[in-house]
Amino acid sequence: MNPSYDLRARTLLVCGALAIAIAVSALLRSRIERRHALFAAFAGDAGLWYLSQSLAFVREGLVPERVRILLPIFLPALAANLFEAMVKSEDPAHGDARVGKRAALLALPVLGLAASPYVDRLLVRVGLFGYAALVFALALRELHLRGHNSRSRDTRRRVRFLVLIGSLAGLFTVAEFGWVIGSDRTGQAPPIGVVLTLVLLVVLAHALRHERLLDWYELLGRLLVATLVAFLIAGIFYVLVAFVGQFYTMWLNAIVIAIVVLVLFNPLRDWTEDRIQRFVLRERGRLEACIAEARRTLAHTLDLDEMGAVVVRALERSRSVTEAALYLLVDDGTVFERHVTIGSKSPSRIDVAAASALLEQLYHAPVVLEQLARDLREGRPEPRRHVASEAVLAAAEVLATLRHFAVVFGVRGEEGELVGLLVVGDERIGDAFSPEDVALFEQLAAQIGVVLVSSRIYVKMRARDRLAVLGQMAAGIAHEIRNPLGAIKGAAQLLAEPGQGGPELEPSAREFVGIILEEVERLDGVVGSVLNLARENPVAVAPIDVNAVVRRTLQLLSTEWNDGRLAVDESLADELPRVAIAPEELRQVMMNILRNAAQAVSGAGRITVRTRARQGARPKVAGVVVITVTDDGPGIAAHILKQVFLPFFTTKEGGTGLGLAISQRIVQEAGGRIEVRSREGEGTTFNVVMPAAMDPLGTPVPAVVVSVG
Repeated sequence: MNPSYDLRARTLLVCGALAIAIAVSALLRSRIERRHALFAAFAGDAGLWYLSQSLAFVREGLVPERVRILLPIFLPALAANLFEAMVKSEDPAHGDARVGKRAALLALPVLGLAASPYVDRLLVRVGLFGYAALVFALALRELHLRGHNSRSRDTRRRVRFLVLIGSLAGLFTVAEFGWVIGSDRTGQAPPIGVVLTLVLLVVLAHALRHERLLDWYELLGRLLVATLVAFLIAGIFYVLVAFVGQFYTMWLNAIVIAIVVLVLFNPLRDWTEDRIQRFVLRERGRLEACIAEARRTLAHTLDLDEMGAVVVRALERSRSVTEAALYLLVDDGTVFERHVTIGSKSPSRIDVAAASALLEQLYHAPVVLEQLARDLREGRPEPRRHVASEAVLAAAEVLATLRHFAVVFGVRGEEGELVGLLVVGDERIGDAFSPEDVALFEQLAAQIGVVLVSSRIYVKMRARDRLAVLGQMAAGIAHEIRNPLGAIKGAAQLLAEPGQGGPELEPSAREFVGIILEEVERLDGVVGSVLNLARENPVAVAPIDVNAVVRRTLQLLSTEWNDGRLAVDESLADELPRVAIAPEELRQVMMNILRNAAQAVSGAGRITVRTRARQGARPKVAGVVVITVTDDGPGIAAHILKQVFLPFFTTKEGGTGLGLAISQRIVQEAGGRIEVRSREGEGTTFNVVMPAAMDPLGTPVPAVVVSVG
């Protein structure tokens, strides 16, 4: 046997056996679709053809030449229909199947001609050979057009790679099997076309399993891994045969090799694919580098504005997105407000209730909206989805035009609840982000969640430190200021009351003494407020009816707002869980907030007071009670909004800047928090959020309701 024949025979034998194995694996799927059947037929036909050629090299006449001519007749038509089934046409005018149907119809007379007695004539063989080459070329052209017209960047790139492999396989196969039309076998090229056809089958098999085509770097990685494993097996087998034994210990050698391969295959594959990706993936490498740098920076960031700037800078430098937005959950948990954005198509806020189905799915995985719509359109199963696709897509309407191409990631808080949303998209192309890209954005969203949690902890620590400093100051203030104040107050009172031994004062002097007494009282009140702010709360608390406290507070304040210029609207929930806080302390908090609201509207506007219960973000997270106070005043500037809870910060003439600081401390000691949201020209909203202490309690409406305003 000629050495070149021996090489071709062995290559055809191995490739034929592998092709048949690939065909069988496609038929072992639990759900066989049309494309699976077409692929199995294509791979099986190619495998049988290669095996028949290999056996012909072993002994002439072992496989009839007519059989070897008939087998490849099926391949072009099968390939054309397979390509059209795997890559759907996105051009309505182009149609879903063009070459495949015509090739199948043309294959029937061609088969009849191949089975006729005229097959030995050169002209007939040239016709058969030309038919196979032409139909396969048309099938590749049709595949190229479908890939070129696709909106998906990944599909275009992978189809180009598939067309390249198919073209090379076809060209080399034509050269290798030229003997069909009478060329000399002894001068044939090496069996490169056979190997490339097997590579084509591997790429197509991967696409059937994972719903996408292989990139060339992925294929290179798999081939390198297979080569390394093959050399590893050969080396181990040689050592075992040479030093352990031969035929009678072959079963032991096979077991040892199997164990070694099972242990080393996954690490070897991961290492090889990682090195290849680093070498060839320039675009993904840029995205990965930008996100990695952002995560390192965010690890040392506590300010939310700085966090937003870092995220925007990373996404812009990656050049992978045209639209992006980071949303943060507002204090009352009803909407996600846009914090930073790239592009102009993201909505300013996302309503929690309207997006509930989308948010529920985000608890389990990111939502690739374009892929979700495509799977629903093509009727693909959704084993990993916890919410119906129709509901998720309907909820995604809140994203406006971003719903067509965006990927949405959930930003998690300390207890796994959603505290933000990261939305990214590239409208230049469809299917813009690969699973690896999605994993990178997931890491960024996770780091953003860490920053949000850390910033909240940092704010609490700063408040605690401020209280500790105030506690030390309060002890000194009480001793150093209150004693002199008492003496000043006593002397001023004696001057103001001449009948008690003091001199008779002129009216103007008596007026100045009154100012002294008034300012002493005010200063004593400031000292008392500082002491209250720094003092730990010793009051024992029990679950109370929040609505009753709110109504009583409004009743007490109604005497201050009896001029009819201020309108107060109540909207109190009929059933509300109780809250563990002292009634007088909650009343103090409400008085501070309501008086601030009245001052914001200059005593002539509208204030809305609302109570409601809000369930926890997850089933195991306790619910909360929210008291909302909204005014229609001029609002608070952004740079001032960050300081409203700081002790001694005030914008009111004669104010102490301690009311909101004391209120925040009271609510925090009850396990809650006060949150504020405001925009200049749109009014201000304060939310008192406190954990629910028990099951809902019906709050009866009192018989007499005090109407304010």
